[in-house]
Amino acid sequence: MSTNQNNSDNKFMRLAFKKASEHLGSTKENPSVGCIIVKNGSIVSSGVTSINGRPHAEINALKSNKNSFASTLYTTLEPCVHYGKTSPCINQILKKKISRVCYPILDYDKRTHNKAESILKKNKIKVKIGILKKKAKVFYKSYFLSQKNNILPFLDAKIAISKDYFSVNKRKKWITNFLSRNKVHLIRSKYDCILSTYKTVNKDNSRLNCRIQGLEHLSPSRAIIDKHLKLKKKLNIYNSSKKIKTYVITSENNKKKEKFLKSKNIKIIKIYNKKTFINYKAILVELKKRGFSRILCESGLHTTRELIKNNLIYNLHVFQSSDRLGKNGRNSYRNLLHNVKFKEKNKININLSGDELCNLRIK
Repeated sequence: MSTNQNNSDNKFMRLAFKKASEHLGSTKENPSVGCIIVKNGSIVSSGVTSINGRPHAEINALKSNKNSFASTLYTTLEPCVHYGKTSPCINQILKKKISRVCYPILDYDKRTHNKAESILKKNKIKVKIGILKKKAKVFYKSYFLSQKNNILPFLDAKIAISKDYFSVNKRKKWITNFLSRNKVHLIRSKYDCILSTYKTVNKDNSRLNCRIQGLEHLSPSRAIIDKHLKLKKKLNIYNSSKKIKTYVITSENNKKKEKFLKSKNIKIIKIYNKKTFINYKAILVELKKRGFSRILCESGLHTTRELIKNNLIYNLHVFQSSDRLGKNGRNSYRNLLHNVKFKEKNKININLSGDELCNLRIK
């Protein structure tokens, strides 16, 4: 195959992944897939897995294009071939007379795994597998874990630090600027649950939602670790707890406080633990049981350190300000970041007006 064709395939597959990222974290048990249909070198249609998981990306792309004959279909995951709550995508691909199908990796679902290629080729459709394979494996890590019946969900964490590694400024609330904070809202939209602690929520009066216009509906559920039910009674999270599913994880028996939380439509998860430390693994197991597969932790230094120490975090989003706090800084991440063993470090090429964003892949 020519270099030009390979370059073209890479370009369109990247666009398909960009499409897939739109609903990452919002498709429930199904993976968020992106699909691009190309004819004569131009994009004629595109689709993404719908919120809550159905219809699939290929169906959405095909139904919005009336003339798919002799087109190339780029999809970020092997097209499904099995009957579930809907008919398989491959049926529509055959019906629409697509001439070529490209995808990076095989579906992890055993009902489809490695079955699409033979069906497509049997119907004289060309198939190319492996475009941006490495990117696909990273993108679908949480889906892979869910298909392997892993008892733990996929967990990332986000931190914000100063140039000299402090996460708390004694003089003001924010460490980073408004562009970084807006980026955090976008990152939140890619997860189905935010994990935090009562200390963080009480201190920051956090809303823990997406406040970018057009993304409000992608605000993830929230889970707050509050072992002894110390959440304050006047917090921003209560203003949205009827719209956004919110959990408090505790080992306390306090009917009065439980009644208050329930009046705010907050669900209580009880994990009894006689020991003084918090069992983070047990918490994640409980959240996985409730259907959460992509979780973002936004908490303080202690919780982040314990999650990394227990090998529970996959990626760390590090927002770093250009300002030094010196004597006004508290809670230093310097030792943690210098000692953590990460597999890959990616500085994100984005204008944050002096701030920087770096992603550390820990496992």
